[in-house]
This record gives sequence, structure tokens and C-alpha cells, in this order.
Amino acid sequence: MRSDVIQTLLVANRGEIACRIFRTCRDLGITTVAVYSDADDGALHVREADLAVRLPGAAPADTYLRGDLVVAAALAAGADAVHPGYGFLSENAAFAASVQDAGLVWVGPPVKAIELMASKTRAKELMAGAGVPLLAPVDPATAAEDDLPLLLKAAAGGGGRGMRIVRELGALPGELLAAAAEAASAFGDGEVFAEPYVERGRHVEVQVMADEHDTVWALGTRDCSLQRRHQKVIEEAPAPGLDDALRTRLRDAATAAARAVGYRGAGTVEFLVSADGRPYFLEMNTRLQVEHPVTEAVFGIDLVALQLRVAEGGPLGATPPSPSGHAVEARLYAEDPARDWQPQTGALLALDLPDAPGLRLDTGYTGGDTVGVHYDPMLAKVIAHAPTRAEAVRLLARALERARIHGPVTNRELLVRSLRHPDFAAARLDTGFYDRHLAALTAPAAGRDPARAALAGALAAAVTATSGGPAPTRFGAWRNVPSGPQLKRYRSEPDGAEHEVAYRTPRTGAPEPHDAPGVRVLAVTPDRVTLELDGVARHFTVRADGDRVFVDTDAASYTFTALPRFTDPATHTEPGSLLAPMPGTVVRLAEGLAAGVPVEAGQPLIWLEAMKMEHRILAPASGLLTALHAAPGHQVEVGALLAVVQEDPAAIPVPEETA
Repeated sequence: MRSDVIQTLLVANRGEIACRIFRTCRDLGITTVAVYSDADDGALHVREADLAVRLPGAAPADTYLRGDLVVAAALAAGADAVHPGYGFLSENAAFAASVQDAGLVWVGPPVKAIELMASKTRAKELMAGAGVPLLAPVDPATAAEDDLPLLLKAAAGGGGRGMRIVRELGALPGELLAAAAEAASAFGDGEVFAEPYVERGRHVEVQVMADEHDTVWALGTRDCSLQRRHQKVIEEAPAPGLDDALRTRLRDAATAAARAVGYRGAGTVEFLVSADGRPYFLEMNTRLQVEHPVTEAVFGIDLVALQLRVAEGGPLGATPPSPSGHAVEARLYAEDPARDWQPQTGALLALDLPDAPGLRLDTGYTGGDTVGVHYDPMLAKVIAHAPTRAEAVRLLARALERARIHGPVTNRELLVRSLRHPDFAAARLDTGFYDRHLAALTAPAAGRDPARAALAGALAAAVTATSGGPAPTRFGAWRNVPSGPQLKRYRSEPDGAEHEVAYRTPRTGAPEPHDAPGVRVLAVTPDRVTLELDGVARHFTVRADGDRVFVDTDAASYTFTALPRFTDPATHTEPGSLLAPMPGTVVRLAEGLAAGVPVEAGQPLIWLEAMKMEHRILAPASGLLTALHAAPGHQVEVGALLAVVQEDPAAIPVPEETA
């Protein structure tokens, strides 16, 4: 029987997954090796590794996707095994083969299994032979109205790249071209296929674990239906609301899929479950999944440790452990859901979550790190495990609500509101959840009080400015002082609303709000303010960083930018200016786009790629493109001028009553 005892492991990845694998290695006594790009110099996964090897460059294509450099790094560091994590080269059969050719242990499935599942079209053919339920493919060349809606998918990809929903036949040719272009850019393979789009379908998957001794575990189900841009946001195990017959069918199908390709190690078989409970095979991910912690929590196992055991030739038990309880995971992203999920960058000043039984934090960042433009915007995964689904959801929502996250805009509030949405609470789940509810989930939330939070920030700033931060000043009545009120202006993020705060600073004592009925100041320090609001004492934790102020309460968090009293006219831009909403790379322009050409309102003009996402810049109005500063391949910073559209007055509809 083969036995390769792993002593030193290189993780061919970065961020959260590298840190998570290192954690298990430390528990097992395995020396760890990180690889890092120039953009990740000093990143958490580099700091946590025993050894680290630089991959010169910043772009993934020059660093983490260079299999030859990764193998050379493993040999240089004296590693005897390589774990790919997820993403990057994790499902690249050629890389897996090169690792083994170099005499290193590959902590992953057999090369042949990766090859068989690498193309979704070939995988579906193989699964049909294994009796796994499938959706019938549709030939785009002969598609008819009865075939609509269609889902276009990249044959070689994942993560939502190269994916399009087509509801009108007239849009099919253009969407095919766009999907193929995105697939070629993301995966180096422009093959796209079409299949029926299942409305209100659920994304349900089965975790499998297999060894070389003919044992295959099917470790329950996970629901991953809450997605944005076909990428998962909230996942849970077990998938709620499935009857026993469907659960059995999913487990049996996943086991058959694994056996059909001679699978070894950890993998995931993904299914689409229709509204009437029929499952259809989507794909098999031949790697560890982002959402693996919910399965670990429910089964009380360490999947990375099991991967290492299987890679060393060790056996699994005859049967998996019994599941217990329910687990839910939320992906915390540096992005703005209210603005087309735009990724955010900048200094992450704080990332602190409460510590409580049943909570787990997997992250690649700590306070003081910088969120850059080159990689996925996920900051962390927060996982809650409890005896029941309702308890796990409550624990997770409250942990996110109480977290201190200072820096770029995040999706934290969206996560909390999603977990508490009536449809989620009742397990009415499908992949269209955010299509239906995003506007409501990103609208101003009831119970938020940015004006009072801004007041707390201003009072804390006043204490800092006048006394450098004294011991708490406590008082319970207004002071009658002759000095006039001082004013502070704040702009809240990300909504851009402005708040003006008036307060007085007496010669002695703490600052006091001016003209604020129902507000009574109880205590003020530079980092904590206690206000009595309509008879209820509420605490505000305040942190200032330059002109930004972060205010956290028991149930909400606020970010403000301190504004000058008067607006600088130089900050205005020319009407019709199209500015880059985030730092990124210009990947393409609309066909024929050039200065002097007419454009229509809403027409896609420029495509930006940032943090693994593609974003369209649309014409704000019908008119003439008078300037074009963007070109494919250009790197742009946030706020960079991309183009200018001069609005055509003749294109503006005239109201009927004045026509």
C-alpha cells in the first residue's frame, strides 16, 4: 500500500484558503510554504506560513496561474507536496500532472478525473452514461421560442464567468458572442453551450470524499441558491426543505458521479433542483469548495485533513460520521451591492467579529491590510453552527451585525438583511432571490439613524480636538453657555447623504449637541459616546482615520467622510463625464466606439474588469461621444475619466402636456 508522509506542504494559492489550509497543517505538524505575488507582499497568508516564495509580478496570469513557477517554488522550498486550494490552478489537469512529474505529492484528485470534468459538455456526456439526471442541451443554431429562456455557459469555466440568460431569440447571437469573449478571457477557452434555464431553481450540491480503497462518502447536501452574478453569497448545510427521497437521490447521483471518474479526495457534485423537486446535474468541482466549512461543522470533520490523509494513501472510515445540527456561511465581500456589486479597494482598518460558541471566521485579512484590485473581493467567510437552522441563522446575523469592519464598503448589511428576510427564514430559496429582493434589501433600513451616529462622531471629534481625549465626562443636564454652535458636515457611505451636526464646546466640560430634542449626552470620550435617545441609553463606538469616521452601534455601523464647510468648485467634472467606478483594467470597447460617434442612453460603451468581475459602463444619455480616453488594456484608477457624452437635446422626450 502506498504511503507518502507529507512533511512540507506548499499551497498554490493565496488569501483565505491558504490561511485555512495552513491552520490544519499546523495542527498536523506539517511545515507550510506560501507563494505570493508582489501585490501580496506582506499579506496574511505570507505572514502565517513557515516559508514563502515570491512570484514576481501582480497579475494572476504572471503569478498564481504560472504552474511552472509554482512547481519551481515548491522544489526551492524543499516541499514534498502541493495543495491547490480553490480557483487559480486547482482544476488544471496539466498543473496537477506537472506537480507529480516533479516528484511531489498532489493533494487533489487524479489527473484523469480533472480532465474528464474540466469541460462541462464532456462531463454531461459522461454523467448521462452513469445515470445521473441531466438537462437536455439546446443547439443555439436551431433554438426556437419554445426553448426560451436559455442559459449560456462557458464549457471550461465556473464562478459565473461566461454565463448569460437569454429570454429573446433576437438577443441570442449577441449574447453568444459576449459569453464566448468573456469565457476566452477568463479561461483561455471560448467554448459556450446552451441549456434550458430553470426559473426559480435551487442550487443544491453534495460534498463527496473518496479514497483509493474504493470508499466514497457523500457528506449530505448544501444549499447555495443565494447568488449574485451566479456567484454564491450565502450557503448552508443541510439544504433545507428537501424530502428524504430527494436527498437520497442526490446522494446516490453524487456517488455515481464520483465513481464514474475514479475520483479521489474532496470534490463537489452540483445540481439544479427545479421548483417541482427534480434534480439536474450541473457540474462536478474537482477541488475543495469555498463553502466547505458548513459541511465540516455539521459532520464534525476537517476536510483538509482528510484530503491530506487520502493524498498520503490513507483510508477513510467505512462510513462517514453522523451529521448534527445546521450550519450557515456568509461571504463577506468588499463590494457595494447597491451599485451593481462594484468591488471596493483600500485600507482595511478593522475586521473584528465577536467570539461566541458556534462561530467561525475564515479570512485572509486582518486590520491594517490593504484590499487591492488584482484578486477576488472576498474578505472573509463567517460560519455559524447551532442545533437548528433558525438558531444558526440568528447567531450568524447577530455576529455580522456586531462586527467592526472599517475600511472599504462591504456587503455586511445586505448579508444581515438577507438572513432575516422572510423568504430566507421560511427556506423559500432559489437563484432568483436577489433579482427579486435586491432593491428592497439595499434600500435605507428601518431603525438606522445616521444623523445620531454623525452626532456621536462629531462629539467624539470635539473631545479629541479640545483635550486630546480625557477620561469620560459624565453629566445629566444641559449647560447654558453663551458660545454659538459649531458645525460639522459629514457624507455617509455608500449612499452619499450629507449630515450637518451642530454642537457647542463650552470652556469646561464635554461638548453638547445644539438643537437636538430628545437627545441627552451621558458620556463622551474620543472613542466612545453614550447618548440617551428618547429615554434609551445607546452606545456609539467611534474611530477616526484621517477624514473618515467609523461609528458602530449595537445594531448598525456607519461610515462618514468629514466634509469642508464649503464645496470646492474644482471638484466638479464636465457634464456627461463617464468616470471609472473602481480601479481596474479596460478589457473592451463597444464596436466602432470613437470620439464623434452617436450613442444611445443605456448603451454599453466600455467594459472594465476588476477583482474577477466584469463591469459595463453605460451611456448616461443619448447624444454624441465627444471624448474617449479608454482603450483596451489600460489600467485605470477609481474616478479616472473614461469618456464624455454630450447629451442631444433633440433626444430628450418632450412631456405630453407641453408638446
